[in-house]
Amino acid sequence: MPNRIIQWIDQRFPLTSFVKHELTDYPTPRNLSYWWNFGFLAGVVLVLQVVTGIFLAMHYRADISLSFDSIQHIMREVNYGWLLRYMHAIGASAFFFVIFVHMARTLYYGSYRAPRELLWWTGQGLLLLLMATAFMGYLLPWGQMSYWGATVITNLFQATPFFGDQIVIWLRGDYTVGDATLTRFFALHYLFPFIIIGAVVIHLVALHTVKSSNPSGIDLAAKDNIPFHPYFTIKDLYGLGWFLIVYSVFVFFMPDSLIEPANNIPANPMQTPNHIVPEWYFLPFYAILRSVPNLVGGVVAMGLSVMMFAFMPFLDRSRIPGGAHYRPIYRVQFFLFLIDMLVLGYVGYTPPTSQTLFIGQIATLCYFGSFFLIPLVSRIEERWLVKRGLPPAVIELMESEALAIEEHRLKHRRRGDQP
Repeated sequence: MPNRIIQWIDQRFPLTSFVKHELTDYPTPRNLSYWWNFGFLAGVVLVLQVVTGIFLAMHYRADISLSFDSIQHIMREVNYGWLLRYMHAIGASAFFFVIFVHMARTLYYGSYRAPRELLWWTGQGLLLLLMATAFMGYLLPWGQMSYWGATVITNLFQATPFFGDQIVIWLRGDYTVGDATLTRFFALHYLFPFIIIGAVVIHLVALHTVKSSNPSGIDLAAKDNIPFHPYFTIKDLYGLGWFLIVYSVFVFFMPDSLIEPANNIPANPMQTPNHIVPEWYFLPFYAILRSVPNLVGGVVAMGLSVMMFAFMPFLDRSRIPGGAHYRPIYRVQFFLFLIDMLVLGYVGYTPPTSQTLFIGQIATLCYFGSFFLIPLVSRIEERWLVKRGLPPAVIELMESEALAIEEHRLKHRRRGDQP
């Protein structure tokens, strides 16, 4: 019966050929490491967020007089409502963590370079959609931090020349954050995940067009590719098992660890919290905003801090293949950039003082300096190779030489020998 059903479908829709071409027989470099699991994990978390969000929306009331109580109703009276709420809340943090690791892997191995520029840019579009979705969803519990966070962020659009006040009113639907704001944020928060799914499809089409990169940074020969299934499906499932263990620990044992305590208090427009803190995944960008004393300059700096990643294919013009794997200076710069992000996150979390403001300004300069120094780093690394006795012509042939080395290593791996 299953075969007959599949045959009936294949006569009307190319189901079997699509699955074989795009999933099971998709040629994948055999040397992929577990760092390549995080794209799959992002897809899993997206499905979890959509499913739990649909069930939460069945019981949520987008009304400023009922929304906070509806969250309590879900937690206390809906069967397994507490589980749905915590899975959705922890899932938001898990989504950003997985995406950030996925981006860090791409930056480290130089997977944004030609011919994968469009793949990288579609990923940046996904990040912006995810940030917008998370921001609008943060208002829905209608707690103190939700209300004042939305007030602060929407006020930033006043920095828009000529139309700032009109844009703020359009975003809020009113002169202040209120019932109209909550209603439209709820509608958009429900809609955006489905737009993200469409963007993911575009991202996957771009991936399957240019094929996956690999740790060597070199496109391997066809003989060194293997089918995605079963070799990498089982590898992804192994990574998924570890992810679900950590995810379950947070959901069942530390569900409130990533929820700001002030958000368990109903929103009060007449009482401002001592320190307005966004979610942890926005903290580095929030610190950059606070580090610039001018409102317009701070908004521009915060926007550029997100958009700078899209310029990486233009900034990194190095002819040395393999990303940080073969580039020692770029590797050091990459890890210093990660440390700088942690410092910015700390500055964004702590209350503003003269000391934290100074640290934030230094960290902001280092953040943007990391991008603007990339062209210089590329030139220094190539000159360093020349000084070590490699003429410029050899540098241009490094890709073919590295490819030969990688093919030799994989040949021995296929035979079971030590390279």
